[in-house]
Amino acid sequence: MSGQAHGHTHGHTTAAQAHRGRLVAVLALTVAVLLAEVVGGLLSGSFALLADAGHMLTDALGVGLALAATALAARPATARRTFGWQRAEILAALVNGLVVAGVGLAVLVGGVRRLLDPAEVEAGLMLTVALVGLVANGIGLALLHRGQAQSLNVRGAYLEVLGDLLGSVAVVAAAVVVMTTGYLRADAIASVIIGLMVLPRAAQLLREVVAVLLEATPRGVDLDAVRSHICGVPGVLGVHDLHAWTITSGVPVLSAHVEVPDALLEHGEAGRVLGDLRRCLAGHFDVDHCTFQLEPPSFDGRPEVHAHA
Repeated sequence: MSGQAHGHTHGHTTAAQAHRGRLVAVLALTVAVLLAEVVGGLLSGSFALLADAGHMLTDALGVGLALAATALAARPATARRTFGWQRAEILAALVNGLVVAGVGLAVLVGGVRRLLDPAEVEAGLMLTVALVGLVANGIGLALLHRGQAQSLNVRGAYLEVLGDLLGSVAVVAAAVVVMTTGYLRADAIASVIIGLMVLPRAAQLLREVVAVLLEATPRGVDLDAVRSHICGVPGVLGVHDLHAWTITSGVPVLSAHVEVPDALLEHGEAGRVLGDLRRCLAGHFDVDHCTFQLEPPSFDGRPEVHAHA
């Protein structure tokens, strides 16, 4: 004999959807700076500006993917896709991480080549464009600061903009060095720095995506503590097959088989226990969707085996 309950502590609006407007604003800023840096890099001869433009391109693609994914994630669940398209956000973050890694490698290689064979640059134009990018990236960073702690997709966009901000600082510094000392390799050094900043960000994002895809326990959820709380509910004898994972950012889920006495189930107290379990977890853990199966100690969950002559 067993019983199941599904508990929802909050709605299924994902964290990235709540910040969709900010992602749109950051995308507009990113595209504007990207165009300015491409033009400025070509006119000034600065590879650092072009490297940062390549970085901005990955940002634009990343934010665009994030927006498309949040639109898919907002689609309702169906009998075929019981969680809807919410995992689309994680797949977008995966693509984003791979693109960022590729661009980072390209920028690093190009920067090393320019370091070995420096070229003339127009430092004044380079500085002007870099300052514009610095201001725009600062605005984008402020827009995404709150959402980056709530959504893996928004965090990916936030890390990209942060990298762009640091990249703009590197380009500004290189332009100042070229203007004051005439040291042309400063432009190449800034390019290499940008490449070295991009690659660790890509690795971090990919690690987090892999953790979600492998259904690792959500960060901040201590399964031992969850087990203790469940076992502390009156009438609960034990718990097994306890699992916690993440569907997408902001949507952690949990399932467990909970052992209760036969008498409790026979006397119709299953509803009371399920209610206590839901209230217990809702009060201590940020889990969006909980599934409990109540079963007596004698229940082993194994299918019946039939012998055939």
